[in-house]
Order: sequence, then structure tokens, then C-alpha cells
Amino acid sequence: MGEKQLLRALKGETLPTPPVWMMRQAGRYLPEYRATRAEAGDFLSLCYNSELAAEVTLQPIRRYGFDAAIVFADILLLPQALGVDLWFETGEGPRLSTSTTPDDIARLKPASDIHDHLGPVYETVRILARELPSQTALIGFAGAPWTVATYMIAGRGTPDQGPAHRLIQQDRKTFDALIGRLTDATIEYLSAQIDAGAEVVKLFDSWAGSLKGDAFDRYCIAPTRRIVQKLRARHPGIPVIAFPREAGEKYIGFARATGADCVALDNSVDADWAARNVQVDGCVQGNMAPRHMITGGPALVEETRRIVRAFSGGPHIFNLGHGITPDADPENVELMVQTIRGH
Repeated sequence: MGEKQLLRALKGETLPTPPVWMMRQAGRYLPEYRATRAEAGDFLSLCYNSELAAEVTLQPIRRYGFDAAIVFADILLLPQALGVDLWFETGEGPRLSTSTTPDDIARLKPASDIHDHLGPVYETVRILARELPSQTALIGFAGAPWTVATYMIAGRGTPDQGPAHRLIQQDRKTFDALIGRLTDATIEYLSAQIDAGAEVVKLFDSWAGSLKGDAFDRYCIAPTRRIVQKLRARHPGIPVIAFPREAGEKYIGFARATGADCVALDNSVDADWAARNVQVDGCVQGNMAPRHMITGGPALVEETRRIVRAFSGGPHIFNLGHGITPDADPENVELMVQTIRGH
């Protein structure tokens, strides 16, 4: 068995068929996931049950034969490990106790103290490292500091990340302290996932697009660069995928600025544009619009082929431009995979 396809792409190899996986590939669009989640009882219980979390991670691999599995967890487990209260409101999403003052930041646990709480995630990684097919790469992940901070400041997801932007304006010192604490904790968290068996790590900066001008450099690029540098020092050769969602023109040069091996692209940017401007620096990942997983049909086939063609001149990992949605049709995922591999 040769080297895994995903790892070859991350090393900069242009492959005749791009490796493929999907963000949120283990999730509510699959009936087998819904059954396992019901067994777990609730979302957080599923995240912290290593056997069941490994099971839902494996489900889409069994069904589709993706080239990578991403450990089933949530970006908000890290702030919970730092001492923040976390719960999920049915139909509304996550809620957290807020972190907006110097005292709030001071109460957060040190980065080195997160591992007992996150032990079940590391055990999930260890199970997957044993049980995944030999050709399937294992991806660990974390939320990027800016994105996680937006939830910690607002206590929930917000449409424009307004509370975080206001804290920058009103008390930059406190905001910077929070970003620093999150950056340190993210390094520890990802490093422990690598120690447990993750072969790649991905940093999700889902709200990067709301950072403008110097703020993007300060709160998206700089923490990503520091995380990449520290992980490389501890784990030479470990590949890092960065996803600064909706970065737009800021995608240009992002790999050079951060040291990331691959830049994941959302579907608001055109694949041909990204091939000319982003892929010139190395591997890119993306960027099918998730709606095609709902609508399917000839448009899905045509768009899949268009993206494969656009990125065929360099290293490429096929993925969606954001996570697959619960209303997606599993048969459309199968059609996408077949189209990629038969292209």
C-alpha cells in the first residue's frame, strides 16, 4: 500500500484523481448517525462517548469510502475544557457562559490543564487510528482562536460576531488576552490529538470573513501562524489545513503568511480564480456549494467536474465549501464521489 492519497496531496503532489472528504461528513443527513446520536442521548454525550464518537466518524467511511475521516467532536469542547459552561438548546444551538472581562479570562484554566477533560476526544482518535481502513487518513481539528472567541464573548453564535468586534473596540487588552489563551490551548489540544494518532490537523476559522483589514492579520493570520509553527516544532512534518472561511481576497497569500500546507476554500470564491491566485502557493481544498448535496441531478455532476478541472493543475483535495447540511440526500453524496473518481 502506497502513501495515503490525502497525505500525498498535502505534500504538494498533483494527483490524477483528487482525494475527497466532506466537512460534517458524520452528521444528521445520515440515518445511521441519527440512530447513534439517539443512543448517546444528546450531542455532548455523543462527543464525550469515545466508542460512539468513533462509530459516527466511521459511518461515512463505510458508506462512501472517503479518503479521510475527521474525528467527531465540536469546536466548543475546548472552551468547556478551559472552564466555560457549555450546553446546547434544542433547535437553537450552543450556549456558553460569557468571557468578556479580565476576571473572566483570569478564571480560565491554564492550557496545560485541558487534557483530563478532553481525554475522551483523544481516546476517540486512538480508536480511529486502529480501526480506519489503511488508505484512509485521520484528521484532527480545532476551532481557530478568533472563531472560538466569538462564541465565548457572545455566549452563543451570532450573525455578525458583533459582541466580539465591540470588545475589540472597547477593551482590546482583554480581547487580546483571550486570543492568547485560546492560541496556547489550541496548540496543546491539537498536539495531543497528533500524539493520539491524528495524521493531519485542521483549523476551522468559520467567522474569519467578518475580520477586516488589520484585524484579519492580527486575529486570523497571526494566531494561525503561531499554531502552525508550534505544532511543527513538536511534530515535524505534520500537515495543517487552514480554513479562513469567507476570507475572499485574503485567501491570496494565506498559505505563505501562515505556513499552512493547505488552504480550504469556501464556495463564495470561484474555483478558476482560486486556482490562479491561491493554488499557486500549494494545496487547496474545496469548494462545492453544499446546496448541491440537496438538489443533486445533472447540476451536481457538472459542478463536480468543473471544480475537478479547475484545480487539476495542482494539488487539490475535493470538499464542500462548508459543512454538509442535515437536509442533504445521501444518494447525492454518492453521486459526487462517483463523479470525482470517474472524472
